[in-house]
Amino acid sequence: MEKVRSDCPISCSLDVFGDKWSLLIIRDIMLRGKLSYSEFLESEEKIATNILVSRLKALEAANILAKRVSPTNKSKFIYSLTPKGVDLLPIIIEMMDWGAKYNDNCPRRELGKKIKKDKAQVIKEYYEKLKNQVT
Repeated sequence: MEKVRSDCPISCSLDVFGDKWSLLIIRDIMLRGKLSYSEFLESEEKIATNILVSRLKALEAANILAKRVSPTNKSKFIYSLTPKGVDLLPIIIEMMDWGAKYNDNCPRRELGKKIKKDKAQVIKEYYEKLKNQVT
């Protein structure tokens, strides 16, 4: 059995997805349509390869991501969100909204502007997109 810091729901959640790299991988799949190891490496935050491998394995072990062989390239794996991973959508949207609201260095891009205008509609639209991709 895995050791947990406490039985606080926030702490339990952070034990699963609480480091910055895991959240950025989830963001990339959820909002940016990235699916492969090489696509994650292209993200602007420049994750190190060893950290990326570690986080992908941890997210898969936590049943947030699923990994399968690419149908177009048998030597490549692609990742997708599980239903448990998709349930993180409102949290990711809230974090984006909060970051843009309180940090002048984080301007609202197209999605951020949509979130500011109608957050509930954005969440609904992304749920629809994601439910077709869930494994």
